[in-house]
Amino acid sequence: MAKKINKKVFVLDTNVLLHDPSSLFRFEEHDIYLPMVTIEELDNNKKGSSEVARNARQTHRYLEEIIGPASDLKNGCALKSEINPHIDGNLFLQTEAISYELPILAGVKADNQILSVVVNLKNKLKKTDVILVSKDFNIRIKARALGIPAQDYFNDKVMADAELLYTGIFELPENFWEKHSKDMESWQEEGKMFYKITGPLCKSFFINAFIFYDFDKPFYAIVKSINGNSATLQIVQDYALPKFNVWGIKARNKEQNFALNLLMDPNIDFISLLGQAGTGKTLLALAAGLVQTLDKKIYSEIIMTRATVSVGDDIGFLPGTEEEKMTPWMGALEDNLDVLNESDDSSGDWGRAATQDLIRSRIKVKSLNFMRGRTFLNKFLIIDEAQNLTPKQMKTLVTRAGPGTKIVCCGNIAQIDTPYLTEGSSGLTYVVDRFKGWEHNGHVTLMRGERSRLADYAADAL
Repeated sequence: MAKKINKKVFVLDTNVLLHDPSSLFRFEEHDIYLPMVTIEELDNNKKGSSEVARNARQTHRYLEEIIGPASDLKNGCALKSEINPHIDGNLFLQTEAISYELPILAGVKADNQILSVVVNLKNKLKKTDVILVSKDFNIRIKARALGIPAQDYFNDKVMADAELLYTGIFELPENFWEKHSKDMESWQEEGKMFYKITGPLCKSFFINAFIFYDFDKPFYAIVKSINGNSATLQIVQDYALPKFNVWGIKARNKEQNFALNLLMDPNIDFISLLGQAGTGKTLLALAAGLVQTLDKKIYSEIIMTRATVSVGDDIGFLPGTEEEKMTPWMGALEDNLDVLNESDDSSGDWGRAATQDLIRSRIKVKSLNFMRGRTFLNKFLIIDEAQNLTPKQMKTLVTRAGPGTKIVCCGNIAQIDTPYLTEGSSGLTYVVDRFKGWEHNGHVTLMRGERSRLADYAADAL
């Protein structure tokens, strides 16, 4: 006998649809209910070229596809889609007028109207679980106060706990060499040292992950291939040595050394660098970009972009061209260029000024708002503050890459400023998780801040 399914009704807040239009098809066998105020708010957000406006228009297209064949909306419309062929729920729209006054809530603002709809629906469907789904924590608090079950929209989350996010680095156990030194192979090829190790630990490795051993014989390597229980490792270049500096920058710790190995490898097309403020993410990316653009001529120019999300109050419209409007958002670029320019002590003041002019001529600052439809050929693209991008925005950016382009994403998922994004649903978390193991991808989580002792202490204590 088949198990009886306990169908639920999920009432969607507008922000869920604006965040992910396909959420209409993510509730499997359960029903979805849309209050009329949600339709009105979608209509109010449909104009413009922002991601929110595009999502509002996409939601309208989905709704038209679902509702189009129906003659009577009171009985609901079947939720059928190629996005989720196994879905077996129905979509219901609010078709009856209700009283929007709840004694505990003041006024009839949109959130309070949605809560009133849920209360009315609960009273009408006494034997069915009615649950409010919203990305807004404030409305979920009010719902709980009214005794209404409420939850976040979880389908967009890559993982529940950001602590489980792939770091790109694996530490070998202390007794590793004693156990495996006899059956370990080693050889040299084109001036590089390789090792082949065998054991169950190899199954947890990923291509281009870094392996280190910090005990009696320090060992730093990158995984080049994995075959069952064995893995081939290549000893990394030591960018901590002055002779291997990158535009005057030396690695100050092993994570920075690993990051520079990825950044300087022409076979790596996509790199993600995570870490708190001061770990050197943007500086390392810029230094590697300058060497490969100006010295090695692998790339034609460096392009920098970032999500324009304010930390404090907005200062209003900014004058000038696209690049001039982006300048206030690119303080990190100016600060890092000052560091890179000071690292050249041999050329004197005139030489430094000439180098600075050359550098600025090869770095372009672009806005995320104008990325759709573009294709970058032979560019070194740096996406700063990438934690503020949604998965859809990240996809839009990464799919702009043409032949010969390298993309570097820098960010700190503990500093998300975009509303409704969390550590688990950020576009940066999304891309780190989805790209791991691809042979042309690399990722490193930088652990140690190298800005100053004050900045390091503040990051830990505040």
